[in-house]
Amino acid sequence: MTSSVVDVDAWIAEHDVIDSPPAPWQSIVELAAFMADVPMATINILTSDAQHQVAVVGFDAGICRREDSMCRLTAERGEAIVVEDASLDDRYRDNPFVNGVIGDVRFYASTPLVLPEGAIIGTLCVFDLEPRVLDTQRTEFLLTLADRIVDVLDLAQRTSQLAAALARTEALRDELRRSNEHLAAFAGQVTHDLSSMLSTVSMSLDLLDEQIEALPEPPEDARFWIDTAQRGSDRMSAMIRDILSFASLGGATRLRPVPLGGVVKAVALDLGIAPDDPRLAAGDLPVVQGDAGQLRAVVQNLVTNALKFGGDEPRVEISAVQDGDAWEVRVGDRGIGIDPADAVRVFEPLVRAHPEMPGTGIGLATCRRVIESHGGTIGLRPREGGGAEAWFRLPAAAS
Repeated sequence: MTSSVVDVDAWIAEHDVIDSPPAPWQSIVELAAFMADVPMATINILTSDAQHQVAVVGFDAGICRREDSMCRLTAERGEAIVVEDASLDDRYRDNPFVNGVIGDVRFYASTPLVLPEGAIIGTLCVFDLEPRVLDTQRTEFLLTLADRIVDVLDLAQRTSQLAAALARTEALRDELRRSNEHLAAFAGQVTHDLSSMLSTVSMSLDLLDEQIEALPEPPEDARFWIDTAQRGSDRMSAMIRDILSFASLGGATRLRPVPLGGVVKAVALDLGIAPDDPRLAAGDLPVVQGDAGQLRAVVQNLVTNALKFGGDEPRVEISAVQDGDAWEVRVGDRGIGIDPADAVRVFEPLVRAHPEMPGTGIGLATCRRVIESHGGTIGLRPREGGGAEAWFRLPAAAS
């Protein structure tokens, strides 16, 4: 077991993980039960005298004495334990969760929840009332999920602390932005893990399909149910790709020549704007060096904002001016305009210059992250003659 100077009881009380566990823990424990193919799973928090089941699937959460907890041994040893039949195991045969006093657990697997400081605050546990075998791959997946549980806890605490600090002072806003980037990185890690496991599900469905096809008399509805499962798997795979794409937006960029004229046409198509629609007009636009998908997201966000704030009959104009080896692209409107005092701060996360208008306050912050990752700059200014003009500068593509 890893030694630690952390007072576990004090840490648990301070972070309120028993009464207010992070909401994503419930989804993680459900995923653990699904991937282990068992009916029951729980996240346990272990104090010096009790076990608290704070997120469960398959049964009602409860509290028991620490000395009655099966997971006490996992926490004390600091390593995963997998038992095919607890009633045959000397460590557990007399435990009240096994001998019928509290329950009749047979299959049991648990992994410790280890803080970065080395202290163990509980376990992720999956179990069944029937004996079973857990293969190495599923065991490793449980270990990964245990790490993610601690990550979620850490990120939830960081977000809470940063939100409180933001309410006290504007000076800590940059720290909140860094926290958002950490959350995006976490989303990327989780979607990557899920994508890997989903590939296993898809491969298993393909093998099952082949085996059923080889049967002399395949079950009547087998093809229907396999096709249904495969379609669901494909939809989940597409969803995971979209989430991973969003999480990495503004991160790793694939730089290549990008014709901005084509980007604007694609954005117009996405927004349902016909080529002759007076709401959007674009002049000759250059070819810049960048990531086409990320720049499309930036242009779409700026055009959507210009339409939203452009008044009852919006007119959005897109143009570009060359300045040495860079192009300045401008998206202007004739709407309600922008107060110069707000022109910089609206690019910070969660800031909205017009709170009465719909929005989340993260669109322009995302645009800034993308443009800065391209080595460019972005801004917003009042437009001569009325309205506002968003602009961004990017290097020109090599000839």
